[in-house]
Amino acid sequence: MEMLLTLKCFHEIITIGYRVYHSYDLPWFRSLSWYFLLCVNYFFYGETVADYFGTFVQRREQLQFLIRYHRFISFALYLAGFCMFVLSLVKKHYRLQFYMFAWTHVTLLITVTQSHLVIQNLFEGMIWFLVPISSVICNDIAAYIFGFFFGRTPLIKLSPKKTWEGFIGGGFSTVLFGFVFSYFLAQHQYFVCPVEYNSETNRFVTECEPSELFQLKKYSVPLLLQAVLGWETVNMYPFQMHSIALSTFASLIGPFGGFFASGFKRAFKIKDFADTIPGHGGIMDRFDCQYLMATFVHVYITSFIRGPNPSKVLKQLLVLQPEQQLNVYRTLKSHLVEKGILRPSLRG
Repeated sequence: MEMLLTLKCFHEIITIGYRVYHSYDLPWFRSLSWYFLLCVNYFFYGETVADYFGTFVQRREQLQFLIRYHRFISFALYLAGFCMFVLSLVKKHYRLQFYMFAWTHVTLLITVTQSHLVIQNLFEGMIWFLVPISSVICNDIAAYIFGFFFGRTPLIKLSPKKTWEGFIGGGFSTVLFGFVFSYFLAQHQYFVCPVEYNSETNRFVTECEPSELFQLKKYSVPLLLQAVLGWETVNMYPFQMHSIALSTFASLIGPFGGFFASGFKRAFKIKDFADTIPGHGGIMDRFDCQYLMATFVHVYITSFIRGPNPSKVLKQLLVLQPEQQLNVYRTLKSHLVEKGILRPSLRG
């Protein structure tokens, strides 16, 4: 599904480029654009396969070569496309060809790279996908409702219908929604466990001992709120505190993805990216804020959440040569003995 959405978004933006720059007389260049899409997808999906399916791949000799030299193969494929572009330059179309070359690469950055980050977020646990994407949808709906009933003050010229009342009301509603929605999702192992591939059963599994983020803890209620709520303590999941950060981004920064899309469409005098969804435009019209949100979630996880992953370390150890595994064992044993965790072995 993610791949299909990426292909559709890429097609919508590339088509606009050909229409704007009147480059229909260069049909071969469209094929080159799709070739670059193939190269970038091969690179990113190959990275995902190597990262999460390493043990499975190492058992298939025919795949070991592709994984071992994956980045070199990806770069070679891209270089082939780059050379084809240079060799295809025609004097009367220089500017047009470089326009489309740049347009293609920016489109790849917007669509394929963000799509890869969405997949990375999914592997961290479904909750890291559902809460952000739902927060963006909630903010969109809440901002429309507040703007419709209370909107008086224009927010930004790029979107004349957006109002400060809708922006503020949508923001508070989104934070509240994310906080409550996170509480319900955090109770279920299916949503909080990282998605891992079980090479023995050849299937994905979401079974684990939930981390501290998804275990109820008792928090003290601030004094100012104790008089209102009548509670001194409250039981919450630590993830709910992170949901506030995610929801705040979705309500404060997320809409700027929509503003950017509005400015883009105004610049090229188009109403929608496409007519894929009757009455709603194209896929990009629906996902303009989601891509920005996906990047933030990935950066947030890597900066504040993710730590050393024992399962990934173990997978890497299992594919080492026996001599290398013994060296790692001796080094680890020596380190644990020095720390006093293990007793030195006695040799008689």
